[in-house]
Amino acid sequence: MSWGTELWDQFDNLEKHTQWGIDILEKYIKFVKERTEIELSYAKQLRNLSKKYQPKKNSKEEEEYRYTACKAFLSTLNEMNDYAGQHEVISENMTSQITVELTRYVQDLKQERKSHFHEGRKAQQHIETCWKQLESSKRRFERDCKEADRAQQYFEKMDADINVTKADVEKARQQAQTRHQMAEDSKADYSLILQKFNQEQREYYYTHIPTIFQKIQEMEERRIVRVGESMKTYAEVDRQVIPIIGKCLDEIVKAAKSIDQKNDSQLVIEAYKSGFEPPGDIEFEDYTQPMKRTVSDNSLSNSRGEGKPELKFGGKSKGKLWPFIKKNKLMSLLTSPRQPPPPPPASASPSAVPNGPQSPKQQKEPLSHRFNEFMTSKPKIHCFRSLKRGGAAPEDFSNLPPEQRRKKLQQKVDELNKDIQKEMDQRDAITKMKDVYLKNPQMGDPASLDHKLTEVSQNIEKLRLEAQKFEAWLAEVEGRLPARSDQARRQSGMYDTQSPATVNNCAQDRESPDGSYTEEQSQESEVKVLATDFDDEFDDEEPLPAIGTCKALYTFEGQNEGTISVVEGETLYVIEEDKGDGWTRIRRSEDEEGYVPTSYVEVYLDKNAKDS
Repeated sequence: MSWGTELWDQFDNLEKHTQWGIDILEKYIKFVKERTEIELSYAKQLRNLSKKYQPKKNSKEEEEYRYTACKAFLSTLNEMNDYAGQHEVISENMTSQITVELTRYVQDLKQERKSHFHEGRKAQQHIETCWKQLESSKRRFERDCKEADRAQQYFEKMDADINVTKADVEKARQQAQTRHQMAEDSKADYSLILQKFNQEQREYYYTHIPTIFQKIQEMEERRIVRVGESMKTYAEVDRQVIPIIGKCLDEIVKAAKSIDQKNDSQLVIEAYKSGFEPPGDIEFEDYTQPMKRTVSDNSLSNSRGEGKPELKFGGKSKGKLWPFIKKNKLMSLLTSPRQPPPPPPASASPSAVPNGPQSPKQQKEPLSHRFNEFMTSKPKIHCFRSLKRGGAAPEDFSNLPPEQRRKKLQQKVDELNKDIQKEMDQRDAITKMKDVYLKNPQMGDPASLDHKLTEVSQNIEKLRLEAQKFEAWLAEVEGRLPARSDQARRQSGMYDTQSPATVNNCAQDRESPDGSYTEEQSQESEVKVLATDFDDEFDDEEPLPAIGTCKALYTFEGQNEGTISVVEGETLYVIEEDKGDGWTRIRRSEDEEGYVPTSYVEVYLDKNAKDS
């Protein structure tokens, strides 16, 4: 089966067919190219999708990926990124192994096809030229024969006519002979050209054309084989990445199986555990006595009067304390006079009437009532410490629950240790460089590194002091510090306790001397603070900052609890201005502070201190 023998007369159709084959090949190349573009676009979209859901660095999302479910999701995102990479591999391999190779092959194929059909057209032109020569010699031979026949007939006619001269007859005879000779010559040429044409025609149809068509057939068959190989490569490129894609999917399944709900629950406990104990039962308070009720055992006045070191609040053995306020300040708030301030004296010498007319002394409610009222007041800020510091988080994280505080301190200690290690590595590097300079002065001046070495050493010392400070706080939280001395226990008095107390709300609402509460309209929050070593925590508290000064206009003798005595002309510090109840809170010294009637003093507020 050969095109040269079977399709010897289909030159034009073969030319069209081979051109169609090249068009099909180019169409397939275009198809593969578009597939590679789709793979690249798909890979890009997968990568963008994976990047979109990746946790942002130094954000809250990054902390959430401690949980196994979030870790599995992160693994899925990473595997999808690798999955996208395999689609990029598909695109690259198809481009290099199919698109580029076939494009180069198509160019060579076009050149080969052009060469073959050029040879075919050349052979066609040659046989056509031979055919034209044959036709020309044939027509000439035919013409000469006809002319020789006419010349013979004319000679016979002249020879038969008696009226024609002998010379004319002889002339006609010679003409006839000449024509016959020309006819014979044309016949010989025609015969020779005919033999040559037949030979050329045999070579054309049995040698040249079969050879050319055979080459064209082989070219076309190679094209078909190449298309099949490209299709096989197309499938193999996909097949090569299937194992890796399978591994990606297997890793996603593995990540899903690694989810541990119990571990995640434990992480939630570690993240939010405060270290507090639930509050105990509240004791029953008897209000059936008509007049003077006995203060319950858990009241503050009873605890103070009996000098008990434990403040009971609830039916359990563990006492519940009210934290955040010093003992004298707490008693000043809870037992301050529940009456309006006295009017200023009308006499010229206010000292003659020390306190002036006062309203009748009201019977005090049991402290337990006021304590409960204080407990149930709506908290606004973390604690008085935060209030004094303007709401900023303290350096020792004391505003956090014990367990969270321990974690933060541990994290801070680890960070400082890392910084110390970095500085030490830098110091070692500088030391080595200095040694090199000492051995090879031409490389540099050793003295130029002294300043840097001193600076690094100072940084290390600062970081070590900082780390020691946080380690001390951490040790305090973890209970590694020795127990408090007896003197400290005596100073703490009745507010000391043998076991940690639980408090859910931080006291921020201030009770004015008339028994009402004024709320600071700043921030609102709720924290839980461990009350262990409560007195040490707050006995060392800095006093409330002064917001101004005041001058006593009259002498006032503070006889009620929560008030303070002043002398006319005395200058004191103002720590809380009048909230509308007629009382101003002042301080003489760190341990002497209380309320005086606002009308008895002239207040000079410090604007900067007030704003801050």
